[in-house]
Amino acid sequence: MDILLQDLRYAVRTLLRAPGFTAVAVLTLALGIGATSAIFSAVYAVVLRPFPFADPQRVVLMEETWRGEPGDVSPANFVELLGEKGVFEGLAASRSGSFNLDAGGEPERVEGERVTSGYFAAFGAAPALGRTFAPAEDPPGGERVAIVSHRLWMRRLGGDAAVVGRPVRVGGEPYTVVGVMPQEFDATAGPSDLWLPLALTPEQASKRDEHYLMVFGRLLPGVTLEAARARMAAAGAGLVRRFPKDNAERSLRLTPYVDAVVGDYRQRLMVMLGAVGFVLLIACANVASLVLARAAGRSREIAIRGALGAGRWRVVRQMLTESAVLGGAGAAAGLALAWWGVGALVAAGPPGIPRLEQAAIDGPVLAFTAAVALASTVLLGLAPALRAARPDLQGTLNQGGRGSTAGPASDRLRAALVVGEVALALTLLVGAGLLVRSAVLLAGVQPGFDPDGLVAGRLSLPAARYARPEDVSGAMERIAAELAATPGVEASAVATTAAFDGAGSTNGLVPEGRPLEAASAIDSRMRIVTPGYFGALRIPLRRGRDFTAADGPGAPRVIVVSEAFARVAWPGQNPMGKRIACCEAGPDGAPLWKEVVGVAGDVHSDGPAQPSGPEFYLPVRQAPAAAWSWTQRSMTLVARGRGGSGAVTAAMRAAAHAVDPSLPLYEVATLRDRIGQSTLRERFNGGLLSVLGAIGLLLAVVGIYGVTAYFVTQRTHEIGVRVALGAASRDVLRLVVGRGLGLALLGVALGSAASLALTRFLSGFLFGVSPTDPLTFVVVAALLAGVALLASWLPARRAVRVDPMVALRQD
Repeated sequence: MDILLQDLRYAVRTLLRAPGFTAVAVLTLALGIGATSAIFSAVYAVVLRPFPFADPQRVVLMEETWRGEPGDVSPANFVELLGEKGVFEGLAASRSGSFNLDAGGEPERVEGERVTSGYFAAFGAAPALGRTFAPAEDPPGGERVAIVSHRLWMRRLGGDAAVVGRPVRVGGEPYTVVGVMPQEFDATAGPSDLWLPLALTPEQASKRDEHYLMVFGRLLPGVTLEAARARMAAAGAGLVRRFPKDNAERSLRLTPYVDAVVGDYRQRLMVMLGAVGFVLLIACANVASLVLARAAGRSREIAIRGALGAGRWRVVRQMLTESAVLGGAGAAAGLALAWWGVGALVAAGPPGIPRLEQAAIDGPVLAFTAAVALASTVLLGLAPALRAARPDLQGTLNQGGRGSTAGPASDRLRAALVVGEVALALTLLVGAGLLVRSAVLLAGVQPGFDPDGLVAGRLSLPAARYARPEDVSGAMERIAAELAATPGVEASAVATTAAFDGAGSTNGLVPEGRPLEAASAIDSRMRIVTPGYFGALRIPLRRGRDFTAADGPGAPRVIVVSEAFARVAWPGQNPMGKRIACCEAGPDGAPLWKEVVGVAGDVHSDGPAQPSGPEFYLPVRQAPAAAWSWTQRSMTLVARGRGGSGAVTAAMRAAAHAVDPSLPLYEVATLRDRIGQSTLRERFNGGLLSVLGAIGLLLAVVGIYGVTAYFVTQRTHEIGVRVALGAASRDVLRLVVGRGLGLALLGVALGSAASLALTRFLSGFLFGVSPTDPLTFVVVAALLAGVALLASWLPARRAVRVDPMVALRQD
């Protein structure tokens, strides 16, 4: 311990005597360690942090797949699956939605779910206050009870411990709060702030062709995921045998709930962690090069210590101690940068990343930072320490006497470090370039409508006051009329969902001439719209007409389909006048045929990165009665007008309040903003990797400059001799620049080969560009070669100005 303390004191004194070297080394390490710790905090929060309920690995998400595509479960199939024994400790269903909440003060729209009584037990989550739902509250007609999230309890209910038993109004109906979930459950539940009993009616529970339930299960102890999947595969096959009409081509799929929540963010964040690891390696290589140069300058001192009896490992330990001090100081400074970086990550992160808000500099991140600092110490200190402690004392003392401070071995090691830095930087920049090009291409995709000046906002009609289908359609028409009559509004419409307004309802339609069964259905997105919808969004009508006020209940049933729908339903044919129906027949057993009166242009409803899928549009007054249950009586107001988005938003609120003053308008945004949000994840990924690439490039340039400058310092005598013997300035420039540029080009070659192997991990994140895009590789390689040329040219200018007489006298 005495020797260790002595080494520490000597290391601190030595580093303080070289403030420039120490500052550069600490700052370089701080950049690498800080960036790595910040990204790891996000990885830990999203991927590695344990979920806040008992045995999360036993919780699974059950989905129905149709033609290989996963989806929700029908109520009737869920009821059937409740009878499966020996697999689940509990099985629960949930239906997401949003609700008008009046808890005192201004009513607001909150996200929530309707759930069965076993929902919270499936997660192993207990309430912080009160209780969860009882099985007696599952049937309809029971007591109206509600459970709230911790954040809603604090924000709207004042954090009142006596909240249990307090009345609130949801959708205009009185409910009693019976429980408050703990704060840690908020992240698990996502945006949900309110839970109500699902309360399926017997009619709803018998529906097998409506799929809207998310089903969660907790596996029995000892039941493996593979065994449960095999049992559910058999159960799904049984449903197909017993109910072939509604379950044809369907199967059941189990996914660990943790995987379902994290999704592809695991891979995305791991890619970023690998990228920031490259930055850390570049930083360590840079500092190791500095330490090598400094050790070479101290070679005479170390040789004298060896001559006086210091053993090789004693010198190694002293050098490693200095590296440890640098690593510790870099970690401390890096934590300060990481604290700032975590805040920036959370603020800039795209919406939808689960649990990202939990990212913080906490115990696991501190432990990770300590481990990184220790690894960095070994990486940057071991090779220089072993090189400095070589036993050739006579040669070192002779070299020191001539002023030459290092041999060719040290030069080769520093050159190898620079080559590695350039290769890593090029790999980072290639990845960043590919992601940036993807974001640029996404921004150039035409959405299929004109978003400029267009504002959209959501409304939801309470089921208690709008129970009949004509009540809902009438409200939509009256709101549309009020909005159209508002001065300054150029065009407006109301739809169940508009473009970039969520997935909306899907339905299977069967063209006339095919068997009226599920296997013949075309899975497509449904939108119920008022007349003028296509004109308001400026969606082009390729054929036919828009809906009119004449398209009412007594008129022939009509439909407008998208181009993608027409291509699937009637390839190579004119769709006008064709008929199509839902696979379910009408009350008299006859198909409910609808005639195609228009073909609308395709819209990228799921964002520009997703292809346009089949869509169809129904006039509001001909919508099927069941559609209002599917859509939960929610609608979108769209308006285009003069005076800016604020004036248009005010007009939309006024139109809604003119029909029903209790309806809150929520999720108001311009369509241009929504398009921007749809590409936010891609822009975030590209921006983050670009920042890491820029840091790597900066460190690589510093490394090239340092090695080239040291090369000039070492060979000042040689350059003086060359000049004295008649060498021209261009010859000296060629010598020095060739040294730095040669190292850079070797690094570019190695980095290009590494990039070809590694960029395939980005293939799932790219749009419109190949992972081996030649243009990106060429531009990045040229950029690195250019900055390497600049970094080498600056020391070369100093070499050209060497006075041969001064250089020779120094010898």
